[in-house]
Amino acid sequence: MASSARPGTGPSEEFRFPGNRLGLPEHGPGSVASWGRRILALLLDWLIAGLIASAVTSKPIWAGGNDFNTAQLITFFAMTAILTGLAGGTIGHRVLGLRVLNLNGRGQTGYAAQVGLLGGVIRALLICLLIPAVVYDRDRRGLHDRAANTVVVRR
Repeated sequence: MASSARPGTGPSEEFRFPGNRLGLPEHGPGSVASWGRRILALLLDWLIAGLIASAVTSKPIWAGGNDFNTAQLITFFAMTAILTGLAGGTIGHRVLGLRVLNLNGRGQTGYAAQVGLLGGVIRALLICLLIPAVVYDRDRRGLHDRAANTVVVRR
């Protein structure tokens, strides 16, 4: 005899939508950011880092090369670490209506404290390693977010 789920059962209350376990809303401001927005923000930040690296190395962005690639990666790391840590998000996050919240400082108002420079450095370092950023949980938090105890939400 085959077993089947009981009719009318759905996801448990704990896993209804990304961010539910964290006390975040399902839709609107404060909800967990979609993959599309997060990827576009990352690409925009990478492009900005490339433009800065192009100005520093005096090479066009399409020329590439080891010195340009290293300059772009260092610029991306510094930009991501500083802006996320101190401003709550990168330029790409701001343009696409996202922000990074620190889950350590959740207060009674539901707003999270600033990520801080150490949290920004941890996130940026793990994003630059790439693999931690593509391994994620049900709340769309990559290993970089889990290590820094952060989450990316809509503004």
